Amino acid sequence: MIGKAKSISHGINALRYITGESRNKKHPELIYHIKDNLLPCRLDAQGLWDMIKAHAPTGKNMIRIEISPAKEHTEHFTLKDWERLWDDFVREFDSMEFKDRHGNVYSHRTNIAESIYSVNLHLESKSGIPHLHAAVCRKDKDGKTNNDHNIHLRAQYAAERIARKRGWTTAAEIRRTNADEVALELTGILRSMPSWSWSDYVARVRQKGYTLEERRDKKDVLRGYTVGIGDVIYKASELGKGRTLMASKIETTWNRLHNRSATELKPEENKVPAQTATHSGANLKTAGDRPVADYSSWHDGTSRYELTHDGRDYRFYIPDNVMQLFDDEFDYRETENHKELTDYAVALFVGMMNGPAVPSGGGDGTSSDLPWGRKEDEDEMERARRCARAAIAKHGRQPKSSRKR
Repeated sequence: MIGKAKSISHGINALRYITGESRNKKHPELIYHIKDNLLPCRLDAQGLWDMIKAHAPTGKNMIRIEISPAKEHTEHFTLKDWERLWDDFVREFDSMEFKDRHGNVYSHRTNIAESIYSVNLHLESKSGIPHLHAAVCRKDKDGKTNNDHNIHLRAQYAAERIARKRGWTTAAEIRRTNADEVALELTGILRSMPSWSWSDYVARVRQKGYTLEERRDKKDVLRGYTVGIGDVIYKASELGKGRTLMASKIETTWNRLHNRSATELKPEENKVPAQTATHSGANLKTAGDRPVADYSSWHDGTSRYELTHDGRDYRFYIPDNVMQLFDDEFDYRETENHKELTDYAVALFVGMMNGPAVPSGGGDGTSSDLPWGRKEDEDEMERARRCARAAIAKHGRQPKSSRKR
């Protein structure tokens, strides 16, 4: 359930819309009168305006209120039920006062219950979704002005309190559900992109009918963005579990969706194409008399990884679970030399070099007698763990300082 409120100065126009007398209201037959307060019976828009204007202050003289419960919660409502809903809303609305952290009141209660107002029920012509519209005089019957400070929050909180009491869906829950649907759509866009490009992502999001507004700093560095549909705007931090669609994380999310390593190097446009690991000049080593497994070509379940060794560029396609192990072991968010460690571990894994003696993981001894090619009884993951331990033994793990995080 959603509640909205705003103090306005164009009272007659709002009243014409609420009563169905406005030319902009195409289906006045879908408007039902619910209740008047402190008014003669069934005045038209001009009569209502004259009564309100006679009591209201100058300037913002009227409060416009809209209440929108979910259609499924009110499908069996009678007009009397709608009147009770309005009365419940007014009770909650008037009960609120806002205090600062010291307990001092900075926004006092309103007195809508004893103010002039008129309430009508509108049904959307296509969807049939119902919502209440009300026009309320800014002054109550005693001449005190109804406080409009934080009035939008009063309406929102009143609606949410009623929804909770009745077991209905709150506006916050509706927003969360809608945000999840938007996040699912954006994730699908990322999954459909053959390569990562921020400009391509923006274009695809807008093609779906969303608005996307960037937030950049003075140096034109992207710091965040919002995605909107209709009047509803979401910050990227609201979308996706773990805030995976934020500007700072979205490329990593694309990598994950495409089974690409987060540590994958970005080849520059003017860079000489990298040589594959099977190049005749690579001189890859073997383990004993057995050739090392071929990681020079892509297939399902592998991720590309490029590194430079002895001044030459190499490209390998490493099993995803192995790359995930290296990514977790040398987490770039926590490890300063994560690239150095990953390069060394990958080089050992594909057989470019032999590694030093490192603990085997099950005891205090070393495994200097173990070849770096795969052993007959050793699976790929165990070999990857040995490579990771060897990289740490060789280069050490350098944690990032908290200042750099």
